[in-house]
Amino acid sequence: MERLRFDPRTDWDAKAEELGFTWRHTDGKPYWDETAAYAFSLAEIEDGIEAPTEELHGLCLELVNEAVQSERLMEQLDIPETMRDYVADSWKRGDPSLYGRFDFAYAGLGDGKGPAKLYEYNADTPTSIYETAVFQWLWLEDQIKAGALPADADQFNSLHEKLVDRFRAIFPDGGFVHFASDADFVEDRQTVRFLEDLARQAGLDPQFVAIDQIGLNADGRFVDHENWIIQAMFKLYPWEQMLRDDYAAPLPTADVTVLEPAWKSILSNKAILPLLWDRHAGHPNLLESYFEGDPAEAALGSSYVRKPLFSREGDNVELIDQGVSAAEVVDGGYGEGRYIRQALCDPPLFDGNHVIVGSWVVGTEPAGISLREDTGRITRNTSRFVPHFIRD
Repeated sequence: MERLRFDPRTDWDAKAEELGFTWRHTDGKPYWDETAAYAFSLAEIEDGIEAPTEELHGLCLELVNEAVQSERLMEQLDIPETMRDYVADSWKRGDPSLYGRFDFAYAGLGDGKGPAKLYEYNADTPTSIYETAVFQWLWLEDQIKAGALPADADQFNSLHEKLVDRFRAIFPDGGFVHFASDADFVEDRQTVRFLEDLARQAGLDPQFVAIDQIGLNADGRFVDHENWIIQAMFKLYPWEQMLRDDYAAPLPTADVTVLEPAWKSILSNKAILPLLWDRHAGHPNLLESYFEGDPAEAALGSSYVRKPLFSREGDNVELIDQGVSAAEVVDGGYGEGRYIRQALCDPPLFDGNHVIVGSWVVGTEPAGISLREDTGRITRNTSRFVPHFIRD
């Protein structure tokens, strides 16, 4: 794995605008950054990222199967007591999953830094899907055409095709599917708009509804802003909030298929990190982790990361390095709940940039990677997206 400098395409910003890639700058700084790209060998992709992704996803599914049969585990996962049967039933019915994304620390094979290490699993509402599936692929094609990359350069990226196929598998008869998010948050709306397009390619009839426009009719069925019954819905809205909303109580009897399914509330939860470690201590792709307050956390010593069970984009995450808080803690409103402690493992550093590898899963299959980098050690909403390629 190597970070290489590239000349940006002179028309990349105009192309992004034309294609509707609106979330490409944050606070006047580039979010999409093609002044560099990461080069991988095929072995690094297949052995270093793809294989661990498949294995860890399997371990996660085993954990779900165990958790839905255990009140103790559901409590540790902070699943609301009144919704535990609903979550468990979604697993027992086999409610389908669309996608998820593992975040890894990874610096390549043979560098002495060890294998990919799991930071967390974004199993419920992962974003950056458009830039992963489409825009970095267009970058690859343009660089090959320009002669900046060899004609046989490739990319670990079947995300677009696998998502279309997955929509077809979930809805083999086609039909009407609602897509919901915060209509005013540009990044979320762009993600959902892209997924609507993929669903359309799969033969579905997508209909957007703002999350705050969903209502309940007299029969206890969820309805959209035009009073159409919602029978199937993709929602870019986290389960930890949905399970605690006023409309949570009708979910078990509302007869609606939800993507991601309710059992994903178990995996989109940093409590899985100490639970996985407890079951697979020493696994090469896991970082030592404990629930805060567990006497076993002393094994981490004076260097560790404090993470709330529920947080996104690095909010309320604190790095403790040799007993000292080593990075600014951004309060995103997640700090009131329980925490876990995870072994401190810095993202690898390339040219002054810390990078993490996001490894995507569609259904149960690895589907590609995205790379985010930042001068800081915590990946945040403003961290840059950088393309990648395979060079052998």
